[in-house]
Amino acid sequence: MELIPHRRLELISGRSHPKLAQDIAQHLGVELGEANLREFANGEIHCKYDISIRGCDVFIIQTHSGPVNDSLMEQLIMIDAAKRASAKRITAVCPYYGYSRQDRKTTGREPITAKLVADMLSAAGADRVVSVDLHSGQIQGFFNTPFDHLVAFPVLEAYMREHIGGDVVVVAPDAGRVKVAERYSQHLGVDLALVHKTRPRGSHNEVKALHVVGDVEGRHCVLIDDMIDTAGTICAAAELLSEAGAAEISVMATHALLSDPAVDRLKAAPISRVVVTDTLPVAEDRYFDKLEVLSVAKIIADAIDAVFEDTSVSELFGGDNLV
Repeated sequence: MELIPHRRLELISGRSHPKLAQDIAQHLGVELGEANLREFANGEIHCKYDISIRGCDVFIIQTHSGPVNDSLMEQLIMIDAAKRASAKRITAVCPYYGYSRQDRKTTGREPITAKLVADMLSAAGADRVVSVDLHSGQIQGFFNTPFDHLVAFPVLEAYMREHIGGDVVVVAPDAGRVKVAERYSQHLGVDLALVHKTRPRGSHNEVKALHVVGDVEGRHCVLIDDMIDTAGTICAAAELLSEAGAAEISVMATHALLSDPAVDRLKAAPISRVVVTDTLPVAEDRYFDKLEVLSVAKIIADAIDAVFEDTSVSELFGGDNLV
């Protein structure tokens, strides 16, 4: 007797960003599964899938938004439950990968939490991980399982082509973003500039912009970054660009953490617009006039479809997802 295996995709979401998960499911044309998450009286999380997922290709979507520890633990529990329910393959979809900024030791007696999160996802039972715009490409090497790195580049580039014109120069807010900013400048055929910054020793949320490398006077400067947390880096760079004679300053970033006092800083900074994506939910009290949020749901949905169909993820980005 010959049996033909029947493949089934199951898309499951945690509670950190249900809107994004619903949008991804809509693009894929599938129903979003129910993990039936709840808490015990002492705050411990319980998960129970309402249908059989035995032999399924399960994709568990959970962005590591604040409180990041709750979001991460919730995803680990959902992965463990899927593993014990005999899922054939489990893919952890983390639009924003938590603890990614601690990817190496900068001083003595520090953890490397990006590696710790990778170990936890693997130990829980994830066979594959998908994420968008990692803070550092080296995090992919922390996994012994396949890692699909997606980029918000197509969405942000399309926005720039449609809404940002004139004499444009793409600006990297620090040396770590030069390679990403260079990709934008090459695709758009515009110039590239760099803001040289320093961070006071022992400080994590304080930054000093020192000087601008490149011609920005009288031009529309577009600052490109992977995330906006307290907005210290972006606002310091914007102030320096304004002093250097920039005619207009726009900011584009993938992950909008917007921790206090980010909103107040961005409102007060010489910035005309702040464009981010929906890898993280933006609370209503974090919206302000300059802010625009673009969706990456289709990018993630296309990547999930490629993984399920065993086709190339890199081809979706023309190879530009390699960092």
